[in-house]
Amino acid sequence: MGTPTGPIGHIAVDAMGGDLGPSEVVAAAGLALKDPALLSDLILVGQPGLLTPLLKEHGLSHNPRLRIHAASEVVTMEDKPLQAFRRKKDSSMGRAIELIKSGEAGAVVSCGNTGALMAGGAIRLRTLDGIDRPALGAVIPRANGYFILIDAGANPEAEPRHLVHNALLGSHYARLILGVENPRVGLLTIGTEEGKGNALTSATHEILKRCGEVINYVGPTEGFQVFTDHCDVAVCDGFTGNLLLKSWESLAKFFTSTLKSELTANPLRMAGALLARGAFKQMKTRINPERYSGAPLLGLRGNVLKAHGSSNRHALRHAILAADKVIRADFLGQVSRDAVLLNTLSAAPQTNNVSGAPAKTDS
Repeated sequence: MGTPTGPIGHIAVDAMGGDLGPSEVVAAAGLALKDPALLSDLILVGQPGLLTPLLKEHGLSHNPRLRIHAASEVVTMEDKPLQAFRRKKDSSMGRAIELIKSGEAGAVVSCGNTGALMAGGAIRLRTLDGIDRPALGAVIPRANGYFILIDAGANPEAEPRHLVHNALLGSHYARLILGVENPRVGLLTIGTEEGKGNALTSATHEILKRCGEVINYVGPTEGFQVFTDHCDVAVCDGFTGNLLLKSWESLAKFFTSTLKSELTANPLRMAGALLARGAFKQMKTRINPERYSGAPLLGLRGNVLKAHGSSNRHALRHAILAADKVIRADFLGQVSRDAVLLNTLSAAPQTNNVSGAPAKTDS
């Protein structure tokens, strides 16, 4: 089957799903449209009665690059994923996804219910040939650059083949977003020795060792290594990945606030901080989680980006810009071609089984 991407010129934005309400989404759209890097036009999907006055408030009523697509219902954070799409036929999230399927948009950005977004994307767009499940790929800073964390929360429970697919998806996303020609892929676990980790990581490790034609696998990778210049893609299940992602985001905010508090503790420190404010500003920008808000739901027959439910206008602006970059590349076509070869290489008999005896653990 084909891999429709929709027209490059339009991004559908779910205007109703965020914690901060549609006003913040409209403000984000305004910021994104002012950025010269944005080449796509925007479609705000939601309730016209709420969005129209907000467009006027933000001076966007007559912007030729922005229009509203009506949707009367909202998928809330409390909604169960499958029930949300069965019962709320006219939700802003669902209508936004349908704009990809119909060819009216090339990407969707939503900060709504993650489970519902994944379920809706899988049901209405389907996964790419050779990919079983979609996965969230997040960009995180490390020494000398950045790495892709995948899965960052889409599938809390996974099998070895899902992690192998994540490695392929993460590799292609790293080439696109990070500009790395041959991304190094590490499997997140608790030790680098053979047999360390649980049954899932042990089985995945054995498969990845056979996939050198498609994946540049550098072996088992411990948590502290992902923040060094060790790998460009860190592969794990969604449960582990979401814990790591949210821990890093919390730590980044803690570090920034603590540094500010310490540097303003007395006049001498404030004088030193003034001299180094350029360096501190650059560091804050580099580790700011808002800069990496848009995490794509990779593996679908369409480009779907998930932003945090609590995303403010600046975080959403970055998510919109990330969506624009994704749809300007032949990401889906490249993944589809490599997935066929990957599954052939993975098909050899496995030496480990997730349901088998427990693997070694760290002591």
